[in-house]
Amino acid sequence: MPNQIRIALAQFNPTLGDISSNAARILEIRERAARMNADLVAFPELSLCGYPPEDLILKTAFLTRCEEEIRTMAAATARGPALLVGSPWRQNGHPYNAVILMENGSISAITLKHDLPNTGVFDEKRTFTSGPLPRPISFHGVNLGVLICEDMWHTPVSTALKESGAQILLAINGSPFEVAKDDLRHRHALARINETGLPLIYLNQVGGQDELVFDGQSFVLNADGSEAVSQPLFAEDLCLTTWTKGNDGTFTCAEGEKAPSVDILESIYLALMIGLRDYVGKIGFPGVILGMSGGIDSALSAAIAADALGGDKVWGVMMPSKYSSEGSVSDAEESGRLLGMKMTSVPIVPAVEAYAQMLKPVFEGKAEDVTEENIQARIRGMILMAMSNKFGPMVLSTGNKSEMSVGYSTLYGDMCGGYSVLKDVYKTTVFALSEWRNSHKPKGALGPDGMAIPRSSISKPPSAELKPDQVDQDSLPPYPALDDILEGLVEKEMSVEQIASRGHDEATIRRIWKMLDRAEYKRRQSPPGVKITKRAFGRERRYPIVNKFKA
Repeated sequence: MPNQIRIALAQFNPTLGDISSNAARILEIRERAARMNADLVAFPELSLCGYPPEDLILKTAFLTRCEEEIRTMAAATARGPALLVGSPWRQNGHPYNAVILMENGSISAITLKHDLPNTGVFDEKRTFTSGPLPRPISFHGVNLGVLICEDMWHTPVSTALKESGAQILLAINGSPFEVAKDDLRHRHALARINETGLPLIYLNQVGGQDELVFDGQSFVLNADGSEAVSQPLFAEDLCLTTWTKGNDGTFTCAEGEKAPSVDILESIYLALMIGLRDYVGKIGFPGVILGMSGGIDSALSAAIAADALGGDKVWGVMMPSKYSSEGSVSDAEESGRLLGMKMTSVPIVPAVEAYAQMLKPVFEGKAEDVTEENIQARIRGMILMAMSNKFGPMVLSTGNKSEMSVGYSTLYGDMCGGYSVLKDVYKTTVFALSEWRNSHKPKGALGPDGMAIPRSSISKPPSAELKPDQVDQDSLPPYPALDDILEGLVEKEMSVEQIASRGHDEATIRRIWKMLDRAEYKRRQSPPGVKITKRAFGRERRYPIVNKFKA
């Protein structure tokens, strides 16, 4: 039995479905690991095809392509380090979420995922077959107990691996970001260590995939629970871990690189930035275009876009109406100047007047109401989509989770777009992120070093400016109260009475609940956006549109 083994951990950002390119990059990273004298290079869950593949698993051609690429990669391991790669794999006609060990030019072992998650954003039972409780795989005389993501979150797999001789637990993951989720991962990892007495490697994917963004933050815990290695947040990374067998037979990882810790606001901002960067980049848009109202939502959305893509790939469009204040126009112009982005003004007054004349015979005898407000929003949406069609950039929607919750958005108006970067961000967090960004530049950001968001965009009362003297608080509670009520309703599924016990008026809670229910049809038609909470609309909180239940 060897006394030492070197395992390289690859925090990898795959492009879903780009199987050949992912394979080529895996082999490139393997070459780097070879120069580090690694014995084995491990990659995250389904790293060959990207995660989550969803119903692509139902396509025979997709599975065949993955299996062919695995065999090609296996042949490349005739010399140098072995590969441990996540990929779909069929056995007896059934598709499995698998990990394949490749060494000496061939496939030497396959582990199948046992615990298939069926909660939150995951519905793997829809596409994959559950594998049996796994046994360790022997590599260079060391028994590696491989767990695949959900396998680590429960007791049976790690216990079975320990009982069948595992010496090191190696958990490969596709675990998406949520606020404070890293603490939860560590708690589960420590639970598995306490149950088995074995050290544990936690290796996670990084990068954006549709609404999900994977944060990496891989780590290694020794059998005493101490952290030996940690990898960075939201960045690809290749880290060599060196394991030595002690006199008692326990393997211990030598102290290695430790990623710096980040606070919650920085982690949220990075999630939004990387999620947008990968969505735009992996699809292939040349940039983004968005409406610039001078308000805080569009200012923060533009700052995130400039940090993600560079100011030269962000196009701001001011679309003033007769209700737009001089301050809003100047704030929008200031955003463009701070971020170094192209700005265009397309006043909507002529279009509003044309619609009014066109609809005058139809609306005769009817007083003006929200209809005329929505026409303004829809004209703006049409302008942005026309410019997107003509020039190619993706329309970036700027609505936040508070507005989406209560329906303060216009279908085919401000809701139009290819992506909504603030979709899962409550308004109070929008303010906090804006203040944070003006005093910090996140790692990897392409935007300005200093202030990125005009001070007055943060300080002035939020307003849609669709009618005279309009502010959001005319018809909504103050945002701190509103967001606390929404957190209770959306994130925690609390009752009216439970939320009222937090100091809120019961009638106000019931009114917000009614607004939340009535807006479900709008949310079904909203663009995707970065998930940062436990209950993101669309991916996790799934309510019927036709719904007569009342609290």
